[in-house]
Amino acid sequence: MFFMNAQQSPAAPRSDATFYVLAVLCGTAAGWADVEINDLLFTALLALASCMLLGILRPHWPWRWVVVIGACIPLTELGFYLLRAIKPTRAQIYGSFLAFFPGIAGAYGGSFLRKLVNHLREGT
Repeated sequence: MFFMNAQQSPAAPRSDATFYVLAVLCGTAAGWADVEINDLLFTALLALASCMLLGILRPHWPWRWVVVIGACIPLTELGFYLLRAIKPTRAQIYGSFLAFFPGIAGAYGGSFLRKLVNHLREGT
């Protein structure tokens, strides 16, 4: 089920490794879109949606999704700069750090939404 209780049985420990891989993939995709499409608002939307999804899936410590996704965007642009003939502009590189702000809103909004749904499902 999509929304599970925050408590897990001791027999099934929860690992966040899959979600960190998903965060890296989402951040890399947002960085790629920033270089190829060159639209900061679209990059911000991708960061917001990715952080919101991960905030819903793993609501504890939502700042970690902002850090992982937000760091992958400039790192992807650095990779494009080093490996390809398409060079991101200086404004693109500085603008990629602005994706942290919608990421913060998305991660904490998703975390709040998950906790709200869990609270409503408990009936308290």
